[in-house]
Amino acid sequence: MGIGEAPDAALFGDEGSNTLGAIRRHPLFNCPNLARLGLFHIEGVGGGTGVPVASYARLREASMGKDTTIGHWEIAGVISERALPTYPDGFPPDVIAEFERLTGCGVLCNKPYSGTDVIRDYGREHCETGKLIVYTSADSVFQIAAHEDIVPVKALYRYCELARKMLCGEHAVGRVIARPFAGEHPYVRTPRRHDYSLLPPRTTVIDLLARAGRDTVSVGKIYDVFAGRGFSESHPTANNAEGMARTVELVGKNFAGLCFVNLVDYDMVYGHRNDVAGYARAMSEFDAWLGDFLPLLHEDDICIITADHGCDPATPSTDHSREYTPMLITGANVRAGVDLGTRASFADIGATVADYLEIEHEEIAGESFLDAVLR
Repeated sequence: MGIGEAPDAALFGDEGSNTLGAIRRHPLFNCPNLARLGLFHIEGVGGGTGVPVASYARLREASMGKDTTIGHWEIAGVISERALPTYPDGFPPDVIAEFERLTGCGVLCNKPYSGTDVIRDYGREHCETGKLIVYTSADSVFQIAAHEDIVPVKALYRYCELARKMLCGEHAVGRVIARPFAGEHPYVRTPRRHDYSLLPPRTTVIDLLARAGRDTVSVGKIYDVFAGRGFSESHPTANNAEGMARTVELVGKNFAGLCFVNLVDYDMVYGHRNDVAGYARAMSEFDAWLGDFLPLLHEDDICIITADHGCDPATPSTDHSREYTPMLITGANVRAGVDLGTRASFADIGATVADYLEIEHEEIAGESFLDAVLR
């Protein structure tokens, strides 16, 4: 969720984007808990009243990108000076030819496409020929869609693994994504999506915590975004509801380290489909859950709420948007109402996490704000 266009939004074609601005005007948007924490006190957002119970900041992305991989890497302390490769005209013929050779399968589409539209437009031909639907987006992704009755999910995963090994060097895309679907036309995507990410190019806060013997727990696609590196535990989820349920289970466990949660529906189900109402409803559902979750935190727990990019559902684009993101930090040891202003990088979060868990973090980017918020 973005909170307004970044200063360099024009470089990404995202002038005027504001995810929160688009959904907060919808009648389904009702987020009193986020308001109480301080979401609307953040610089540039507006509308905050009273004294927030959390501390807060506006984050600017320092990396050259607006995709999931680069955003999460930056939160964890890695700034990407170069954008990952994208393919607005589809993948080069030599890349497709090599993929066909490796898999023994033909290819359909090879264009930037909406994930739901591509199975609508190419699903029948895929079912008739067995050819794989390969497509991309504005992000650095190589996506493979296949009907589960035509290409078993295990086979689809194997094709993705082959593609991941193939896509290196100048074609090292951020993620190869398996996109299984099922049923009859109009087809529906199944929850057995799987992401195959690049390894982060440098040390992350996850690596630092793992080296120090701290617990590193992934919920949702976090494990995939970091290609599994450094994580001691993983809890895959199919949607926001599962992600929130796993998080409640984990807060009740006595672990020492980081639980890193990604709720997948905001862009995947709503932002990429320009569904303002759905986005507003999903945020309101999260807010209601948050009201029950925050009282479960232990005395030494800290909860940080943030985002990896924007995805404005009210603009003509269906892609991610280059925006500032919000950061709210709360817990028994966190001061209320500290305005941390606009931070220069998402990486300040990773540095703060390392600081709180008493881990030296010279190897990662970011400036810790822990001293400013700790009681």
